[in-house]
Amino acid sequence: MRRRGALGRALRALAGAGALGLLLLGLGFLWFLDAAAATPESPLRPTDGIAVLTGGAERVQTGLRLLAEGRARRLLVSGAHPDATLADLARAHGMEAAALAGRVALGREARSTRGNAAEIAAWARREGMGSIRVVTAGYHMPRAMLELRRALPEAVLVPHPVVPPPLREAAAVGRSRTWSLLVGEYLKLLGAWAGMSRLPTPPPAA
Repeated sequence: MRRRGALGRALRALAGAGALGLLLLGLGFLWFLDAAAATPESPLRPTDGIAVLTGGAERVQTGLRLLAEGRARRLLVSGAHPDATLADLARAHGMEAAALAGRVALGREARSTRGNAAEIAAWARREGMGSIRVVTAGYHMPRAMLELRRALPEAVLVPHPVVPPPLREAAAVGRSRTWSLLVGEYLKLLGAWAGMSRLPTPPPAA
């Protein structure tokens, strides 16, 4: 009887811990949804540099617009395609390549959010920048800021979230793809918070 009682208490404790874990995950997801829906600060403060993390629509366009408005003196496009050039970037966004020369740098090494953070940190230190405006999708911003604070703790980081066009549509909330994207990004954020993003990444297949 004593063994059964002890086993029952252990099972109840385990069930309680599981329920608490699910509650915390649910509350964390609500916080994540609120963070993902954040908008840029207003009014916009100037920063030393602007860093764009590639991988989604309108990120580079937003960074270039902010640069043209004089919000910073330099811009880094982190995770740019290895073959991309400033001329390609200018042409894609209706600008003159000469207007970007000396003001826009293309980072070609990053292959992950942690890689973006390392690339941005190296650029910021090389350029002597104390403040960076970070441009990426709103749902990606919490993870990007987490990795950047680890890689560049001495700098002031200002989030500038971008909402991709598909997520601006009223019907987006009813699409399974939207929730799959958000849940997937939340799980990646939890993994990054737990340090899993620091694990070595296997090399790409030949």
